[in-house]
Amino acid sequence: MLMVGLQAVNRLSGNPRESANVPQKDDARMKLLLVEDDPSMQTALRRTLTNRGMEVDVCGDGPSALARWQGAPPDVVMLDLTLPGMDGLLVLEQARKSGLATPVLILTARGTVGDRIMGLNTGADDYLPKPFDLDELEARLRALHRRRTPAAADAAEPPILGGLRWDRESGAIHWRDEILELAPREAALLQALLARPGHAVPKERLFELVFPGETEVQYEAIEVVVYRLRKKLAPTGVKLVTLRGLGYLLKSGE
Repeated sequence: MLMVGLQAVNRLSGNPRESANVPQKDDARMKLLLVEDDPSMQTALRRTLTNRGMEVDVCGDGPSALARWQGAPPDVVMLDLTLPGMDGLLVLEQARKSGLATPVLILTARGTVGDRIMGLNTGADDYLPKPFDLDELEARLRALHRRRTPAAADAAEPPILGGLRWDRESGAIHWRDEILELAPREAALLQALLARPGHAVPKERLFELVFPGETEVQYEAIEVVVYRLRKKLAPTGVKLVTLRGLGYLLKSGE
């Protein structure tokens, strides 16, 4: 199973495009946690993605991956599903339950529609089956990184609005002393709005951040996420306001 993906990596690692690929400035500091149990796949992916400007940390089993993720949250997690010690889906489920909202790309040979649906429902943000195209893999990782760090990603102070506080390190959003329980797309939407307090964020930009690289998703799908987030924000007093022709903004109820 892993050999299929490994052949794809080896083939593409020797592609002249890789050596000519200059790391993009805005993504040069991306910290990636690669969770993969096959040593050859680890080596090939780590070498290639490092050459493309990413800082790659590698884990080979489920329990240590979860511990590493919780101890030092990366910008993006690339997660295989077949892992020793703990299945990848269980790692993802436990991470989400602990409040980690880090974008996750599942990279696996389990490529059936049912597997993809299960992964996405568990909390994954994207899904790429093996074998894969390395340029596509890079593009998907960078799209997830942009979603993780919209607008002022390097701001020193965490965004706070009406009792809501976004912890950029863990990705969790707190209301008072509790972690707000959000689905990954709801969290991505709220993070994008918290990054621009008092400003309307265009609907088109929010769609890019909430559904990165998902060309088959209908544009109106962002309205479903807005509706669900509004319901979860109701107890906080923070209002998600629609400004026709301009987009959406958050307004404190205090």
